[in-house]
Formats: sequence, C-alpha cells, structure tokens
Amino acid sequence: MRAHSSATTTSPIAVATPGPERPGFGTLQAALGVVAFSLTFPATAWGLEGFGPWSLVAVRSVLAAVIAGGCLLALRVPLPARRHRVGLAVVGAGVVLGFPLLTTLALETSTTAHAAVVVGLLPLTTALFSALRVGTRPSRTFWTAALVGAAAVLAFTVQQSGGALTTADLYLFAALLVCAAGYTEGGRLARVMPGWQVIGWALVLCLPLTVPVAAFALTREPVQLTAHSVTGLLWVAAGSQFAGLVVWYRGMAAIGIPKASQLQLAQPLLTLVWSVLLLGEHLTVAAPLTAAAVLVCIAVTQRSRG
Repeated sequence: MRAHSSATTTSPIAVATPGPERPGFGTLQAALGVVAFSLTFPATAWGLEGFGPWSLVAVRSVLAAVIAGGCLLALRVPLPARRHRVGLAVVGAGVVLGFPLLTTLALETSTTAHAAVVVGLLPLTTALFSALRVGTRPSRTFWTAALVGAAAVLAFTVQQSGGALTTADLYLFAALLVCAAGYTEGGRLARVMPGWQVIGWALVLCLPLTVPVAAFALTREPVQLTAHSVTGLLWVAAGSQFAGLVVWYRGMAAIGIPKASQLQLAQPLLTLVWSVLLLGEHLTVAAPLTAAAVLVCIAVTQRSRG
C-alpha cells in the first residue's frame, strides 16, 4: 500500500473526513463508547481466568489490529499523512498499549470496583490534557461540575477499597495519565480523519511490537481456554479496543473533548453494575447516591458553554 497525502485517494470512502454532526448524535456515540468501556474491567477479569496479563494485553491488541487492518484494506484506505503519525503513535502508546497493560496488571490484585477509580478521575484528567494540548478553555461552571463529579466518584471508589494505596494503585494512576493523553490526541485527530481510522491505524502501528510480545508471552504464561476467558478476550479486543474507541473518537470530534470526557463520569457506576451481574461483587448503599450526584454533574457539564 503506497502512502498518499490526505487530499489524494483512490476511493472517496477511504478519505472522507468526518463532516459536521448533530451534537445529540455525537453525544450518543460518545455514550456508546462509555458503555463499551464500562465492560472492559469485568471482561478483563474474565480474561485473566485463562490468560496471563501480558498474553491477554498483547493478544487483544493483535486481534483488534486484525479487525482494523481488514477494514482498512477492504476500503483501500491510504496510509496516514506524515503529520498525523506522531499523534497516532501517542494514541497507540496510550490506549492500545499503556492503559490496557497497566490496568490488567492492577486487576491481578485489585477488584474491578477498586480499579474504577481510574475512570472516575479520567474525565478531569482528559479535560486537563485537552486544555494543554488542544487549547480548549471550558467555562468555570464546567470545571466546577467536573471537579465535583470527579470528587464524588473518587470518594465512592476509595471508600469501596478501604482507602489503602497499593502497587495496583500506582498502576492505575499511571494508566490514568497515559490514557488521557491518548484520548486527547485521538480526539484531535478525529477532527481531520474518521474516528475508526484513528484507532485502526494506531492498532496497526503497534503490530510490530504486539505480535512478538504475544508470541513470547503465550509460551511463558499458562493458557486455559474457558467460556469466561475467551469471551473476556474477545470483548476487550473487538468491543473495548476497536468498536468502543471508534464511536468514542467520533463522539469527541462532534461535541468536543472536554464534554465527551465528562460522560465517563458514569462509567465507574456502570462498571460496578456489570461487576455485580457478571462477577458477583456487592455494592454498598452509597452507590445510588453517587450515581445521582454523577448524573447531575454530567447534565451541568453537557449544558455549560466553553
């Protein structure tokens, strides 16, 4: 496949840049991304029942890259322009490699409820990265609601974990930083190229690293194929790593990175619901109170003007 500039193509489908979308549709796409992401931790916990952490992360990335690469080849999408490749590398480092690996390592010793602290703080961190990288300037009302929402989710998840910091917490906080950087860069790129191509090229770009790591890890870590482990692997590969990021980046491009990121305030609560249904974990009475506070904060941030 030969590189072309973004203005030259052999297929109008391949280089169609995202046109203006209704804000409501952009919000819906971002929300679908949040739902997909909310299943990531429970699916990862299932995957860890049959795979080691390095095997799970590497294989999920390879499988997602196969799906993305097949779509890119089928539509004869030209290679991304040189000016976009550094940004794609940031997306790959943050959301394809960094966040999955760090959170998977954390989930070896942490519950999904405890790990939800990452996504509780992720919206605020993403908005901060966006302000630094893209130059967005949300309103004071936006920041107040974002801080209150993040504080509510953080207090809830820390209370669930007993408030003790562990090695898993260090993994989670590091994951928070790299994922926010990847989200911000991906949202910026999704303004000039289709969102599915952003994550697609990022996944393909990581193949020279993920393929040998997957091959090596599978020979070093035990593998036990069960219904849970296979389902978890397939979801984190096709759902979280590809489909979820496609609609997420499209949503961010349509409604803006800060507002889209605030929808993730609902993600920890959704994750806790899935944890109860899929993993048998138990919620405390604080859950509905936190959910109500989060929904109010989301409503305020979505209505505020930057």
